[in-house]
Amino acid sequence: MTEYVSTTPGLFPLPDWTKDDLSDLKGHQKGDLVSGDEGEEITAAYDEAREEVIGVQQEAGLDRVSEGQLRWDDMLAHPLAVHDNVDTQGIVRYYDNNNFYRDPVVQGDLDFSGDVAQELEATAELAGDDDLQAVLPGPYSLADLATDEHYGDDEEFLAAVGEFLAGEVDAFPDHETLFLLEPSLVENAPEDGVDERASEAIDQVASATDADVVVQPYWGALEEKVYAHLLDADIDAVGFDFVANQDDNVYNLQEYGATDQLSLGLADGQNTLVEDPEAIRDRVDWVYDKVPVSEFETVYLTTNTETFYLPYAKFEEKLAVLAEAADLAEVKAA
Repeated sequence: MTEYVSTTPGLFPLPDWTKDDLSDLKGHQKGDLVSGDEGEEITAAYDEAREEVIGVQQEAGLDRVSEGQLRWDDMLAHPLAVHDNVDTQGIVRYYDNNNFYRDPVVQGDLDFSGDVAQELEATAELAGDDDLQAVLPGPYSLADLATDEHYGDDEEFLAAVGEFLAGEVDAFPDHETLFLLEPSLVENAPEDGVDERASEAIDQVASATDADVVVQPYWGALEEKVYAHLLDADIDAVGFDFVANQDDNVYNLQEYGATDQLSLGLADGQNTLVEDPEAIRDRVDWVYDKVPVSEFETVYLTTNTETFYLPYAKFEEKLAVLAEAADLAEVKAA
């Protein structure tokens, strides 16, 4: 029988109380400065916020607990932005929306950092017996968002980013699931040859963990060749953004099949309209009706994008909807 798992792609909005507090402590607005060596007061504020968002997920009944990535001022670029051999420079638009990040300019070897592992260690202590979910940018997206002034070759740089992320994952505490967020596979689709190398880099990161690995693209659907190459990677699930694009995602599933697990982005991570749990469950049925697969081992129910864009109260409501939708799907499957 299929297991339905409620979760998110991480990158949560900050609790309302933290916005003024952190701005006062840092002397700037979110997105301007997180260096990895914040002072004690800033660290304490983030620790308190992390504890709150973990509690919110537990209260909602999510099946996977994420750290929330509240320190990730530079969004998906964060693991590079806090690296010693990376210089964060001018402000860059984050894809085509109204959020921004500092350009991470790689100026030296991408050796081990451990920044995200420290966040997950703290999360594991707070989560207790709940299943932990790690979140990272996928190697293709991280390389796409960065500027290389060290390796000098796109192929070598992508491989270095993949090796760097694999090293970071290797230091993670025990986790049930790893979500690799890969919006660049949609937003800046790799060309012939690069799509295969992107899959190889993803495979390298996935091989660094025994957890189930979900590659979650969003803001559309993958091009056919990109999707086909992605299935060659040793991953457990591919994510599908059924909010932004239904037809092309269904086509990929029908034409090329899928892994034994499936991640369905069915709730809108950017829209404040809160979906009905029954509606989410019905969307799962709609996908099953379109796909020639009788049963998947695991189906993840999630927002289509990170929830950073939502007001905090709406974010809380979305979590509860996903948890209830997964419960409804389990009941129906039984």
